[in-house]
Amino acid sequence: EAMLPTVPKQQDWSALAYRWDTQTRSLIPIFYPQQLDANLLLGVERQKQELERNTQQFLAGLPANNALLWGARGTGKSSLIKALLSRYAEQGLRIVEVDRSELSDLARIVEPLRSRPERFILFCDDLSFEADDPSYKALKAAIEGSIAAPPENVLIYASSNRQHLL
Repeated sequence: EAMLPTVPKQQDWSALAYRWDTQTRSLIPIFYPQQLDANLLLGVERQKQELERNTQQFLAGLPANNALLWGARGTGKSSLIKALLSRYAEQGLRIVEVDRSELSDLARIVEPLRSRPERFILFCDDLSFEADDPSYKALKAAIEGSIAAPPENVLIYASSNRQHLL
């Protein structure tokens, strides 16, 4: 039995949020994601408007940008991104949490998302890189494209406490 090939488990697409598991190299459903109300976030109105406008364009199939929110710790960067799920889940928005250490798996992460009807935001919280960090190249390839075109239903939203990521 140890030599028999394992049959890949069917992906559960019923959740609103997922996280990438490096050991199983699969998306793990998060059935009870944190629900945040963007209206409760004060002092970030301009950032909220820009992020929501970009997300609305993304959901409508219009051109949209990957986003980096940077600033001091505790200013609501991550909360703004998480609040998008509460507001736009019914329109097909889903979030995939990707740890900075998992960025080298980006090609594997986006591949099963490519054929899905939902729109996915890959969320990387507290993003920064050391000078010799190979995950930077994986992120750069995902954003700029490699030989494989980036999926039109996936964006990357990241937060960082640093203005300069490298």
